[in-house]
Amino acid sequence: MAKKKKIAFIIKIIISFIIISLIITAFTFYNYYQKVYNPNVNLNKKQSVYFFIPTGSDLNDVINLLYSENYIIDRASFEWVAEKKNYGSHINPGRYLIKNGINNNKLLNLLRSGKQDPVKVTFNTIRNIEQLAGKVTKNIECDSVEVITFLTDKEFISKYGFNSTTIITMFIPNTYEFYWNTSAEQFIIRMADEYKNFWTNERKNKANKLGLSQSETSTLASIVQEETIKNDEKPTVAGVYINRLKKNMPLQADPTIKFALGDFTIRRVLKKHLKIDSPYNTYKYTGLPPGPICLPSISSIDAVLNYEDHNYIFFCAKEDFSGYHNFAKTLSQHNINARRYQQELNKRKIMK
Repeated sequence: MAKKKKIAFIIKIIISFIIISLIITAFTFYNYYQKVYNPNVNLNKKQSVYFFIPTGSDLNDVINLLYSENYIIDRASFEWVAEKKNYGSHINPGRYLIKNGINNNKLLNLLRSGKQDPVKVTFNTIRNIEQLAGKVTKNIECDSVEVITFLTDKEFISKYGFNSTTIITMFIPNTYEFYWNTSAEQFIIRMADEYKNFWTNERKNKANKLGLSQSETSTLASIVQEETIKNDEKPTVAGVYINRLKKNMPLQADPTIKFALGDFTIRRVLKKHLKIDSPYNTYKYTGLPPGPICLPSISSIDAVLNYEDHNYIFFCAKEDFSGYHNFAKTLSQHNINARRYQQELNKRKIMK
């Protein structure tokens, strides 16, 4: 009898031990489950935010960034899951779209994956490399100084077939997608590829028929762009300049004077302005200037390549200030058009 009681007691102890073990295991599992799967991202009523991880960041940097932005509720649980998933060895810089209410597991899987959301980079109405660098680096990680340094390095840009005055023509204005952590060199390499894609055999052949290189085409397109904001008029304006080039006449383009003077606020180019000694003074020197006076749009480049074949040699802004121009085949007709425009300038008291 005593033996049976002893066995029963041992069984009770074993059962109690098993129950306690199961309770401990269940509690531990529940605790682990909460750390891994409980929501741990609170974006303060926002549905999602972009989270940026700079190049060179380590685990502590990422944790501090998340915590400083108040994106994670329980820092300790995130650190624990990050350690278990060995995130410290799989940190990928970039821009990540984080959704409100996700758990540590989903957040870390996203950050470990490197599957960042691309950014859209748009540039147009650019006059020089500095403006280009400033606009682009507002959307990607690299510094504008880095971009400028590459694009002013003669040896570097010569590899792409450009010089300091033509390198800007390599950048075709458009909207492009990049990863946020794109470096300055990666940005330039991508733009070189886009340039090659833009200059199809058809476009190259049209430029060759004009006797222009790709950079020269862009240079002329930049003048056309500064002369008119009307896309439907650009081929006509381009035709005037093509006619002048064929006749070896000075282009006499007012925008090149403004560029030479470094002042695009001038509304009325005067005789005193024409005295500037600059290779961009197309009243003084025949042919195209050394490089573009702005970054021409695709519509301006195509306007040159598909210029309107006509006999106009002159053009002048219309006196109605519509943005369109009067075109003329003779100097006498041009002078009539010019006088009407000048009279309107005087009437509106636009003297400079």
